[in-house]
Amino acid sequence: QLQLVESGGGLAQPGGSLRLSCASSGSPLHFYAVGWFRQAPGKERERVSCVSSGEYNSHDADSVKGRVTIARDNAKHAVYLQLDSLKPEDTATYYCFAENVGTREDHWGQGTQVTVSS
Repeated sequence: QLQLVESGGGLAQPGGSLRLSCASSGSPLHFYAVGWFRQAPGKERERVSCVSSGEYNSHDADSVKGRVTIARDNAKHAVYLQLDSLKPEDTATYYCFAENVGTREDHWGQGTQVTVSS
């Protein structure tokens, strides 16, 4: 059973950058498409960025396009999200996500809070 644990959240300044990490365990990561979602209070969960298991395809939400970089390191069992030029509206709980490419089973981390404020 794949388990995901996020880290790297906290308070960040507008205009700054943040880098979130997601550590996986329990199953080889190369079996999964991975990505990041976020959810702000009172809003629906939004897909931020994702990348396929073979890194053939990636997708970034319009709200972060040009500011986001997603990376995966299957050997280190990790997924990373860097978000630049931070805005207060980036404030949310960020969740790491993985979908098994064969079974389509979803796995979620517990989330890490990001607050963008001066």
